[in-house]
Amino acid sequence: MSRVTKLAASFAPFVCATSVFANEAEGVAPSAAKLIDFGNGWAITNSMVTGWTVSALLVTFILILVGKPRILPGKGQAVVESLIEALRDLFEPIVGKQAFPLAFPVLVTFFVFILFQNWMGLFPGVGTMGWGHDMEGHFHLTRPLIRPHNSDFNGTIALALVSFGAWAIIVFKIAGPKLILWDLFGNKADKKETPGWLYPILALVFIAVGFIEVFSIAIRPFTLSVRLFGNVFGGENLLEGTGFFFVFYFMELLVGLIQALVFTLLTSVYIGLLCNHGDDHAHDDDHGPTAEAHH
Repeated sequence: MSRVTKLAASFAPFVCATSVFANEAEGVAPSAAKLIDFGNGWAITNSMVTGWTVSALLVTFILILVGKPRILPGKGQAVVESLIEALRDLFEPIVGKQAFPLAFPVLVTFFVFILFQNWMGLFPGVGTMGWGHDMEGHFHLTRPLIRPHNSDFNGTIALALVSFGAWAIIVFKIAGPKLILWDLFGNKADKKETPGWLYPILALVFIAVGFIEVFSIAIRPFTLSVRLFGNVFGGENLLEGTGFFFVFYFMELLVGLIQALVFTLLTSVYIGLLCNHGDDHAHDDDHGPTAEAHH
């Protein structure tokens, strides 16, 4: 047993282990480690603790950075306002002006939360510090203390379900059931320009397409969660296998940003598909002919 391994083992069951001690053949465990197990499937995992900690630090940092809001902003407030303005310019054309006041707080929260949770896995000690035991001359880490929130499939499913719930609330409030049903199953063909015998056939086609669309909507939480989890978990294993080689390290910085943008942009697109009909085509409260003509 090497001197370094003996030193790590002397701190068992709680140790700080680096990738030198890890069993490289096993890679990163796909499931989060239970730190406190309440039984009956209830537990506090390391990814949950990481999510809570990063969220608390983000809120604290932003409050300190902004301080007391002023008409003439200070440097910290100006930085935060510039970020919000940039995100507003990005999301408002997608979701539409009607849905924007409801959607923007959710979208900003998603982007900031996912971005920093993705980058959390790049800090030294994350995923390599925790409980374990010595095995065949190597330290085997069995329960990491810190695990990135988005490298746990349960965490990304939770984000996707919140996204889906926010989408449902916003589109039902802004678009309404009638426009939603028309958008899914309505005959989009122009009756005046379509032959009479073809119009009812197209109606059946649009109804069939509507059921396919309903299925695609139903699986959105799964596709959103799998996409985010797969990229973060894959990047975590890549860094583990390459010993945090700096080229891949900076690549994962970019991947973390892209995945935060992809998740947030997809959520905004889903909202905009039903709520964004253009400023010149604002539909009536009962979603009558104006909205239908636009479709």
